[in-house]
Amino acid sequence: MIDNYGRIIEYMRVSITDRCDLRCRYCMPEGCEKVPMSHILTYEEIIRICKAASELGINRIKITGGEPFVRLGCTDLIKEIKALDGIEEVTVTTNGQTLERYIDELTDIGIDGINISLDTLDPERFEYITGRGKLEKTLRSIELAAGSGIKTKINTLLQKDFNEDELFDIAALAFRYGIDVRFIEMMPVGAANAGIGLSNPEVLKKLMEIWSDLEPDKSIHGNGPAIYYKRPGLKGGIGFISAIHGKFCKYCNRVRLTSQGQLIQCLSYDTGTDLTPFLKGTDDELREALRKAIYEKPKSHCFGNPENNWDHAEHRLMSQIGG
Repeated sequence: MIDNYGRIIEYMRVSITDRCDLRCRYCMPEGCEKVPMSHILTYEEIIRICKAASELGINRIKITGGEPFVRLGCTDLIKEIKALDGIEEVTVTTNGQTLERYIDELTDIGIDGINISLDTLDPERFEYITGRGKLEKTLRSIELAAGSGIKTKINTLLQKDFNEDELFDIAALAFRYGIDVRFIEMMPVGAANAGIGLSNPEVLKKLMEIWSDLEPDKSIHGNGPAIYYKRPGLKGGIGFISAIHGKFCKYCNRVRLTSQGQLIQCLSYDTGTDLTPFLKGTDDELREALRKAIYEKPKSHCFGNPENNWDHAEHRLMSQIGG
């Protein structure tokens, strides 16, 4: 589908829950308010929205949360979405704490990709960031996912004076396992403070001081805006998602569906379209509401810059929006 700025919108991130078994400080800190379960979309409603989206040209779906695997039946939902006409790819983002239980089932389903969040290789830091997580569980999940043959990516947020000293060790996992490690600039959404994040130009400069053979990789690695680098003769890649210092809005191809049924056109705004009233109507009415919402996707984000204190419109937590 084409939006009002001529962009092809073909990718939808679908949050199936705001719950998570971790409490990452920049996403879902302790004490955050949960959405009542009665307000969460049923799987039948999610499938219906995905079907309407596929009829409009959305052909790639990312299952997110919260943590998607804390919701019972997540793998069944993935299987049903993959079976929809027009859907070419279904991937999932996870913290990896319980992925070991599901990796065989995901392999059988034919999941097209798994993204695993990892910000540190230090057990104490891991527990501090996540509130209650165990590093060894996530590392085991990365090893299993990479060994399964499923396209695997690690997502990392670097913070100044906290985990920036682990930059090289985390990046090296790409070449150890033959997977992608992606550094994501922290965005000023919810509890996240973009000012403490390391910019991707800084990250790339540091990496090239060690790996002078890093070179741009023009091959397609996925659905998103990441720019990739590779090392000749080695499997694996280093990706950079630079929402702040490499604004990619004119190439943005995505929308987000929250677990409560709101279609979010851009991560930086607290506006969107509530699709739940249209779930009471016909498929045509739902599809038209979705079409109109996608068409009205904003031209660009409003994150701003350091001079205006990262002024932005979205104040909900990432777990409430969908990671």
